[in-house]
Amino acid sequence: MYAHKSVAVREGVEPEPWPPQEFAEEEPRALLDRTYTALRAEFAVRAPRVPAAAWYGPDRTVGFWIRRMAQETVVHRIDAELSAGQPVAPVPDDLAVDGIDELLKVFVAHSVAEWGDCFTGVLAGSPGRTFLVRTDAAAWRARTGPGLFEVTDGAGEGTADVTVSGPAPAVPRWPWNREGADGAAGVTVEGAPEAVEELRRCVVIATQ
Repeated sequence: MYAHKSVAVREGVEPEPWPPQEFAEEEPRALLDRTYTALRAEFAVRAPRVPAAAWYGPDRTVGFWIRRMAQETVVHRIDAELSAGQPVAPVPDDLAVDGIDELLKVFVAHSVAEWGDCFTGVLAGSPGRTFLVRTDAAAWRARTGPGLFEVTDGAGEGTADVTVSGPAPAVPRWPWNREGADGAAGVTVEGAPEAVEELRRCVVIATQ
């Protein structure tokens, strides 16, 4: 996870092939510690606006990877807590809000725009739906249709086919399917099952 990003930041290219064979010969925890330290060192000597290789065309900078790694670390921290049967530690509101924003815009909307064929099975037959994702700190409105997934900031006007709402730290766990034994952890999902499934399938494809 960390080593790949270090190469993208340091050398400005996506490393190929990946992963290197020598990684298989290193003890996993030592590998994690070593590559995490190396990535932090790369971030420390580069400003966020410095160019870096990235799969997200609108933002190929070091700042993109700082954001991405912060969000990825949160999700995998929750994975570890759920796997160990431990309570999920709170996620700061600002980090949680940014995580929802990144998921909807950087992952789903960008993926549908760039790799629309991957979503044909989900969106080709879409009647055109509206999704409202709302926390106590921010809101987003997404609109779908054949080959379409558009996201705008704010709750907008009118009703939505699906509304996902709850505390900011809890809402990102629902689309990432990290709900755990406590269910949706305070998240309320309202809408027809087929409409909810459309949103879920778009997220799954975009984040594979």
